[in-house]
Amino acid sequence: MRFRRYESQRRDVQGCSPLSEVSPPIVGIDARAAAEVPAGRGRVVRELLRALAAREDDGHRYILYAREAWDGAELDERFQWRLIGARDPWWHLSAARAANHECSVFLSSNSYLTICFLRIPAVPIVYDLTTFAPSMRPKRRSTLIERATLGIAMRRSTAVLAISRATADTLIERFHAAAGKTVVAVLGVAPTLDDGVQAAEAAELPPPGFVLAVGTLEPRKNLPRLVAAYSSLEAGMQARHPLVVVGELGWQAGETLSALRSLDGNCRMLGYVSDAALAELYRRCYVFCYPSLGEGFGLPVLEAMASGAAVVTSEISSLPEVGGDAVEYVDPYRVASIAGGLWRVLSDEPHRAELARRARARAEEFSWERFAKIALETLDDAAAGRAIRPADA
Repeated sequence: MRFRRYESQRRDVQGCSPLSEVSPPIVGIDARAAAEVPAGRGRVVRELLRALAAREDDGHRYILYAREAWDGAELDERFQWRLIGARDPWWHLSAARAANHECSVFLSSNSYLTICFLRIPAVPIVYDLTTFAPSMRPKRRSTLIERATLGIAMRRSTAVLAISRATADTLIERFHAAAGKTVVAVLGVAPTLDDGVQAAEAAELPPPGFVLAVGTLEPRKNLPRLVAAYSSLEAGMQARHPLVVVGELGWQAGETLSALRSLDGNCRMLGYVSDAALAELYRRCYVFCYPSLGEGFGLPVLEAMASGAAVVTSEISSLPEVGGDAVEYVDPYRVASIAGGLWRVLSDEPHRAELARRARARAEEFSWERFAKIALETLDDAAAGRAIRPADA
C-alpha cells in the first residue's frame, strides 16, 4: 500500500485559505478501528476506506488518524496517515488538536470523545445505543464512556450519521439535539467476502449442513436462548444440523459458554475466523440464526443473506430493516418462538430455498459505495455550512 505521512500534507495546507473555505474539503477520519478492531466498527472503517479509494478523484483529500496504519487496501495519494501513539484519552486530545489545524471536517468513526476537543465541524457515526439499555448488559467501560460523551457530541456535532432508521429514531428520542441533523446511512456487504478461503483453512471448517450463529459472545447476542431453542429440536435434527458458533469471547460470557458447552458434540465454537472463512461458513450453513436482543444494524444478517443463507432473526430493533421479507422472524425473548423459526426452516426445504433466493435479492440493495457516498455528502455539507439533509439511505 502507498501512503504518505502527515508532514507532507501539512506543508500542502500551510499558507492556504482557511480550511473551512477549502473545496472540496480536507476530511479527517478516525481510522484507528481499521487496524485495531477485527469486526464491527473495524469492518465499517475498512470498507469505508475501500469505497472512498474506489471513487474517482473528486479532489477530496483524507487524513487518517490512527495509532498504526492499515495496509489492507491500496490507498492513493489522496490519503495520508497521521499516526499518534498516545493512549486514550490523550489520543483524542492529540488527534483533535492536529485536525483543528489540518482538516475542514472530521468523521468520528469510533468514539465521541474526540468531538469534545474539536473546533472544526464534526460528524460522528452512531452505531447503536445499547449502552443506554441496562437489560442488554453492555460492557461497563463502554457504558461509562458513551454515557459521558454522547450527549456532548450530539450538541457539538454539525451532523450525525446513524447506520439504521431504528438507531436514528432511538438517538433522537433520547437526545433532541440530534433532531434535524441525523442522516441514515445503512451499511453494505463487503466485497472481500467473495475472495475465497485458502484450502488449508477451508479443510478445518465444518462440512455443510450446520446451523450458524455469528457474533461476539456477550449477553445481547442471546445465545443461551438460542441453545435452549436448539436443544428442544428432535435429536435427529440436531445430529443432521449441528450448531456452529463464530465470534470472539466478549464480556459476561459465563452463561453463554455454559449453555454452548451443554450441547457437547452438537456444538462447535470456532472463535474468530478470517473474512474469507466467514464467507465460506455463510455459504455452507443450512440456516443462519441471529436472535439478537438489539442491534444498531445487524451486519452479519446482511452478509449471510448476500451469501444465500436462509436466515432466522429477531423481529425487533433494526433487523427488519435489513431482512425485509427475506428472512424468518422470531421473538428473541421467547425460546419457543426461536425454536419454531428454526424448525420451520430446517424441516421445510422449499421454504428454506425460497428464503435463500429472497435473501440474495434483498442483499443487492445494500452497498458500501452508497454508504460512502452518503457519508461524504454529509461531510461536505457540514464543512460548507450547508443545511444537513436528514434522509434515509
